[in-house]
Amino acid sequence: MKALVYRLGSMIASLALMVTALNVNTACTWIVHQPKLPKGAEKLRKF
Repeated sequence: MKALVYRLGSMIASLALMVTALNVNTACTWIVHQPKLPKGAEKLRKF
């Protein structure tokens, strides 16, 4: 049971990292407001 919890936790953490990287590298559109990003998110920027 403990191994399952650790595996699911690592999968959720990697998913959160991918979503944050996607959010950093996309621009906001005119109507949709882009919220402020966390402090460490600038490191994930690709440009």
